[in-house]
Amino acid sequence: MSLREETMFLFVFVFIISFLRSAVVQTEPVVDPTYVAAVYEHNVILNPEPRVPLSRSVALQHMQKNLDIYEEQAARAADQGAQILVFPEDGLQGFNFSRSSISGYLETIPDPQQESWNPCTEPGRHNNTEVLQQLSCIARRNNLYLVANMADLQPCPLQTDPSSCCPSDGRWQFNTNVVFRSDGLLVARYHKHNLYFEEAFDTPPQPEIITFDTPFAGRFGLITCFDILFQVPTVTLVEKGVRQLIFPTAWMNQLPLLDTIQYQWAFSLGANVTLLAANIRKDRLIMTGSGIFTPFSATYHHAQRGDPEEGRLLVARVPVLDPLWMGQSVATEEGVVRTESTSTAATGSGFCHQESCFDSHHPESASSVPPSTTTFISTMMYDTFTFVLLKKTEDEVNVCNGTFCCHLQYQRSLQGSGKELYALGAFAGTHIVNGHYALQVCAIVRCAGLDVSSCGQEVEEAESKMDFLLEGNFETRYVYPSVLASRMVLEQPEHLEMALDGRVTMKHSNMSGGLVTACLYGRMYHLDNE
Repeated sequence: MSLREETMFLFVFVFIISFLRSAVVQTEPVVDPTYVAAVYEHNVILNPEPRVPLSRSVALQHMQKNLDIYEEQAARAADQGAQILVFPEDGLQGFNFSRSSISGYLETIPDPQQESWNPCTEPGRHNNTEVLQQLSCIARRNNLYLVANMADLQPCPLQTDPSSCCPSDGRWQFNTNVVFRSDGLLVARYHKHNLYFEEAFDTPPQPEIITFDTPFAGRFGLITCFDILFQVPTVTLVEKGVRQLIFPTAWMNQLPLLDTIQYQWAFSLGANVTLLAANIRKDRLIMTGSGIFTPFSATYHHAQRGDPEEGRLLVARVPVLDPLWMGQSVATEEGVVRTESTSTAATGSGFCHQESCFDSHHPESASSVPPSTTTFISTMMYDTFTFVLLKKTEDEVNVCNGTFCCHLQYQRSLQGSGKELYALGAFAGTHIVNGHYALQVCAIVRCAGLDVSSCGQEVEEAESKMDFLLEGNFETRYVYPSVLASRMVLEQPEHLEMALDGRVTMKHSNMSGGLVTACLYGRMYHLDNE
């Protein structure tokens, strides 16, 4: 063999070996621990007379205007690499319908657990499903999972089963989330359980715990708007190990404790889940605030006064949290998902469940310290809070509402005029206005004025920054933390400790803006029906 032939043989041999090695490597599964999510805050085109019944054709013409926007936003999301896109509650037909006036908007949505149906490729299988067909085709054309909210009509056996609790007209009408796979297949249907003054809809006879699986991020759970405040289905999903939730909503903001983005991220942090939240944009109803929230990050939009009233698409790459998809195990304690990570990202975020997370001396437990002497009563969000003023630039104060106590160490940095009044409030009891649910709350709030009667009123802006350590001894393990800065800016707590004895501590400093609210919002789910 000549030198040239020998060289050529060696070259071919090396090439073959390299090719075989690369082929072996390529056969190994590659798991991307992230995915790209999108939510769309939709300026819904409303029916100007929702109490007047429309024919099916006119109702379809109305919904088509919103569907055209959905088509545009799905294409935009797909161009940015989105693998899943969430649209808001009531985004197709709007709201304020009566039971009869919504009839033209209803479609009977088949149960994906009972049959496999792709409305885009099999449009003739079910009649009167024009909206389902268009949504399916939008998902298929853009190769993404699509979640939308619409009105569902289901027959009810009024005549054949009088004990079935059917409505008098013999049919169920449900506020419904639908999920389409990237090829258009209908894969999930969820009927909203906790209605909020929705005359047109029925509460399903049995609560539905609905999940669906994706090839890029594993399992997601479905909830809608008011559901997020209740154990069923939201906490039930989390207790079952679901750590990625889809949240279409039509949420009316209520400061100082329940602004949209404030509570959305608070729930994400407290429950240790990802929340994909899509809201309506309607300024006259104080509706705005959507986001992609994880325990480590927040991508969100909240319109300001005077902003143009328009939709907003949010796209973000987020970590996969489904433990089964990641091949991990979930540590649980009485059904609640608890993670303890030593990774840089998790430790840096301060989500700790042990005292060693704190680099300063831990204060005396809130329940063992008597309340500060100068307390007063003021109403916040229709609940009677006990407050204590934060009169100094640096202090340690306590306040109790009944036997529930809150403790605060703080250092306030005066900005601007310095004429801002702050208070620490505590509440333990049942909220009964526009909903019925039991609470334990510790909250630092900027008062609306310089009189104590203004403490608890709505405030959107503040100048004073505050370093603080806020603590409460809760009788529930479901506590949701939030720090809201001026002009609706969210801040992530530096440290959050949830101890097994119920003591919850949130520590934060170096604020980017003035403090509007810092809150530990405890939900006493077990007392809701008492």
